[in-house]
This record gives sequence, structure tokens and C-alpha cells, in this order.
Amino acid sequence: MIEVYEVSNRQQLEDAFRVRFDVFVEEQNVPEEEEIDEFEEEAVHFVVYDGEQAIGASRLRLEEDYAKAERVCIYSSFRGTGSGRLLMQAMEYKALEMEKPVMKLNAQKYASGFYQSLGYEVTSGEFMDAGIPHVEMKKSLSW
Repeated sequence: MIEVYEVSNRQQLEDAFRVRFDVFVEEQNVPEEEEIDEFEEEAVHFVVYDGEQAIGASRLRLEEDYAKAERVCIYSSFRGTGSGRLLMQAMEYKALEMEKPVMKLNAQKYASGFYQSLGYEVTSGEFMDAGIPHVEMKKSLSW
């Protein structure tokens, strides 16, 4: 059974960081020094489990007038299972809970269709981040 958790202990945080490393550094060749950054401490982290196995992760940061979804990732073998949708829903709920009615994210261009299916709109032209084409996306949130 797939479940999403807001990280509340060291083991969950380590699991989230391991999934992020595996997906971004190992699978997508993002430089390791770019994966963990100065925003880790201020972010709210999420981890997705299929039973005992961590299969996805993300973090949420609060800006002045919006929430920003970052480092959203699911192991390739679990993409298309609905786990990414559950992860995004958990972050959107948390953003609303923290009184941020707008969510933004920088999506890898190939994944923009997934985010569009969740109601996000492209708000920028294409740009490069960690050597990967991205677009900025935004969604107005409501209960």
C-alpha cells in the first residue's frame, strides 16, 4: 500500500534523501553537490513508502506569497502508479494548511504533462537547471 508521510524523524529524512540521490544523481546525472542545498533545514520534507520501501520524496518551501514544491521524485519502477499524484496532493494540502493558496514548481520539461494533469499551468519559457530542461509551473489551490 502506497502512503505519503510528512517527514517526522531521522529515518524518514534519510529515506527521502536516499531516494532523491538515487533518482537525481544516479538516474539523471545531476551533480551530487547540487542535490543537497542550503534550503534543506527550512523545508518541509515528504517521503512515499510502498510498504516498508521508500519509493519517492519531495520537499516544500514557503516563499512570501506561495509554496514551492521541490525535489519531487519517484523511483522509475513506481512511476505511473499514482504515487506521484498522492505526493503532490500531500504537499498541496500542507501548503493550504500553512495558508499558501498558490503552489509553484520548476518541472523537468518531460514531466510537465504530469503536472498539467494535476491542474498546473506553465508560466515560463524553457530553461536549464542541472543540465536538464525545465519550465516553471503554477497552480491556485483551494480546499
